[in-house]
Amino acid sequence: MCGGETKATAAAPSGPPPHVALLSSPGMGHVAPLAELARRLHDAHGFTATVLTYASSDSAAQRAFLASLPPAVGAASLPAVPLGDLPAGAAIETLLSVEAQRSVPALTAVLSGLKSTTNLVAFVADLFGADTLRAARDAGVPGYLFFPSNLLMLSLMLHLPRLDANVAGEFRDLPEPVRLPGCVPVPGADILQPLQDRASDAYRWMVHQGERYRDAAGILVNTFDAVEPGAAAVLRQPEPWRPPVYPIGPLTRQPTDDGGSGAVDATSCIDWLDAQPDRSVLFVSFGSGGALSTAQTGELARGLELSGHRFLWVVRSPTDGGANPGESYYDRSSSKDDPLSFLPPGFVERTKELGRVVPSWAPQTRVLAHRATKAMLTHCGWNSALESMAAGVPMIAWPLYAEQRENAVMLCEETKVALRPKVRDANDMILADDIAEVVKEMMGGEKGEAACVKVMELQEAARSGLEPGGMSGDTLAQVVSKWTAVTC
Repeated sequence: MCGGETKATAAAPSGPPPHVALLSSPGMGHVAPLAELARRLHDAHGFTATVLTYASSDSAAQRAFLASLPPAVGAASLPAVPLGDLPAGAAIETLLSVEAQRSVPALTAVLSGLKSTTNLVAFVADLFGADTLRAARDAGVPGYLFFPSNLLMLSLMLHLPRLDANVAGEFRDLPEPVRLPGCVPVPGADILQPLQDRASDAYRWMVHQGERYRDAAGILVNTFDAVEPGAAAVLRQPEPWRPPVYPIGPLTRQPTDDGGSGAVDATSCIDWLDAQPDRSVLFVSFGSGGALSTAQTGELARGLELSGHRFLWVVRSPTDGGANPGESYYDRSSSKDDPLSFLPPGFVERTKELGRVVPSWAPQTRVLAHRATKAMLTHCGWNSALESMAAGVPMIAWPLYAEQRENAVMLCEETKVALRPKVRDANDMILADDIAEVVKEMMGGEKGEAACVKVMELQEAARSGLEPGGMSGDTLAQVVSKWTAVTC
């Protein structure tokens, strides 16, 4: 950037537009926000883009989603790499990291090809792609990271090598919360799931990623300052030991772009919501990879019934026996079981006047934007949390895996847009009475109303921040200026 300029530098009219290549880890939760970044760069700054994915994540739903992007945003898949030598049941963090590492030669060739055919100005990899920054160096383009989670999670990753060296024992056994600069204190048991076993391959790969983050020219983060003002104030300050951090969110799908299992399912959900009073419905969804046990599914059903409040529940087939919900990243086959068959006998009939249950999928952003939706019971995946805040919808936090327990702590304790049910069962089961209690509080209590007021403030901050002159919009413009500036 020359002379302190902060606005994006436009490409010369006679030359090709600036082009960016973006590499997504497997999983629609990774592909969607990275593709939204590509769309934002096109719409606001005139970029063209190529969204790169891995062959292992190919699916009809992903292909349809990528095909729906503007013509200026293309897509390509990297060739498959062997993963069969990894141990059976390898953790998702291991699979994602190894696939990225083994794809570097092919990625280098792709980037070199794009450099010869486009005005390639930058390469952006997401959070499991730090090793692929080598391909950007070899191709002669600046390499950045896109972090699809929040500043709390990013701060943990940046400090993880130090924590690994200085923390004795397991995080879950720490007597005091983990305190990161500017962030809400997090109990050790709520720290990122793959860090809960220091002897695991997943733990070692996460530490490796944290070390490699320092190779990035900058880190773009899918959050906005009003959500985590303390962390934003710290991470916006330059530090010699880490790359610059750029909060540029929220990058969320728009209701008109909410694809899924079919128009019939979407119409059914929206038609039902149309018949409900304003701000009367609790939307219950655990995301694309979230599933409860059979017993917990039954408790949730009984709790919703006991609450007496309207609900729209996306029911997925239960996962028993300790299966990892993250396996859905690589196993795209869906259960042949009818998810509704696992509900308590007579539940659907008894609740038909107040509730609606749909199997496996609902048009989430459209549901959240609907006038009848008041709150969301969520697994606290960051995409869902951002979509909820952008829609002005408070949350009931029910974390399941990955960084979701950290997110729940932040959303409840710092951001104060979520409530969390009590866990009094010895097996960590959330019981029906406690579910009914938190639903009643969210839908009609003082704490629920306070969360509603706070989330409406964040909705406005999210909207204004993305507008010209807004903090997130200006932050992205600063990055664009670095990418497109001529050499001084």
